Amino acid sequence: MPFIPPVTKAFMLICVGLFCLFNLAPAQLAPLQFGMALWPLNSGQFNFWQPLTYAFLHGNTLHLFFNMLGLWMFGSELETVWGGKRYAQLLVASALTAAAAQLVFTLIVGTNGPTVGASGALFGLLLSYGLMFPDRVIMPLFPPIPMKAKVFVAIFGALELLLGISGVTGIAHFAHLGGMLGAWLMINYWRGGRRR
Repeated sequence: MPFIPPVTKAFMLICVGLFCLFNLAPAQLAPLQFGMALWPLNSGQFNFWQPLTYAFLHGNTLHLFFNMLGLWMFGSELETVWGGKRYAQLLVASALTAAAAQLVFTLIVGTNGPTVGASGALFGLLLSYGLMFPDRVIMPLFPPIPMKAKVFVAIFGALELLLGISGVTGIAHFAHLGGMLGAWLMINYWRGGRRR
């Protein structure tokens, strides 16, 4: 089993544990799951803790699997390089800016459905990986073509923007972009701090 550093492992265990828990007793735990999801500001269901708790929930098995795979692939190495504290800061910043982007989007378009998933934080990790290791060649699952990390990040960012603008629903494309923005802001803040 490949090494998984502690913050990445804890995040993965919480996500998998909650997914299993909510699927074992869906009726009894529905109010808790309902309260942890990120509800739009105009839905009447929004609470201040949701911009963090939504990231631990997942809609189905595939959603959970791909987010945990990405977390392991990109997060493990970033945590090893940065250390747990800085890595956790980046995860939180990405999740919060993803939530903020989604809240603004749902307010503009007037939707009332909840958002769940660690995808915003994952897209923050993806951008961070591309910034830290731009020339590292990776083999993504889709498409299975070797490419440099910076190219992979650029393709995924452009694709999310295109899908978000085109109005493809069911996926929080602007939350993904918000997660990337949060990571970019955090990394630039750290870099600015080193110059002082």
